[in-house]
Amino acid sequence: MLTLHRAALVLPHPADPTAPSLPDGAVLVRGDRVEAVGPYRELAAAHPGARLRDWGAAVLTPGLRNPYGHRLLEHAYHPDPREEIGVEPVADGLTGSADEGRCGASARRGLQRMLGFGVTAVVGPFERAAVRTAVARSGLVALPGGPGTGGGPGTGGGPEAGSGPGAGGGPGAVGAGDCLLGLGDGPLDPLSVLPLAAAVHGRVAAGGRADFAVFPAVGEGFAQPSPGGCLAAVLGGRLVYRRR
Repeated sequence: MLTLHRAALVLPHPADPTAPSLPDGAVLVRGDRVEAVGPYRELAAAHPGARLRDWGAAVLTPGLRNPYGHRLLEHAYHPDPREEIGVEPVADGLTGSADEGRCGASARRGLQRMLGFGVTAVVGPFERAAVRTAVARSGLVALPGGPGTGGGPGTGGGPEAGSGPGAGGGPGAVGAGDCLLGLGDGPLDPLSVLPLAAAVHGRVAAGGRADFAVFPAVGEGFAQPSPGGCLAAVLGGRLVYRRR
């Protein structure tokens, strides 16, 4: 089935300052792949049978990468709502814990919360078996981490990361995020500490995996996504998160 995602502004490749933006743009998805990216009216006329998801006055971008995945999933604890201790990660709440079941459940909750911020890729390394399993089953792209940084070569994305040919994060997309890792566990929301160009993973391009997010828009002409969470996250063509 073809699905057409429409937004007031589509930014297919924010990490490339020369890449065009698409006012009243759309992304056409078939299965887990992007079929086409372009003006909404052109794609709608060419594919009249496509299911439409109209996100209105919003900005659609590639999904984000969280460079703090190792600390957030292997050391921080993500509470179960039934524990009634809040929803924020507890720093070092898993450090020293040998309970793989608790670690895995915490990681699953953390990954679900990341989706609510438009995260579709997360940086390791993931050393706990339960965390590796949780990441693999989530569908998020697992990116390798460099020694002692949680980042390293290749964390900007690429064809094997599911973003299509030539879909690296672009100039500055790796270093700008990784240099913040010294600040501790880091936030679930990459946009709270990174500019969009450094936060995105890859690009939205025909032939690439359909990983993208839709955000409330701020600025003149809906120019930028607003931090604080996304409206929707699409992972491998599936709508995996939608704000209620």
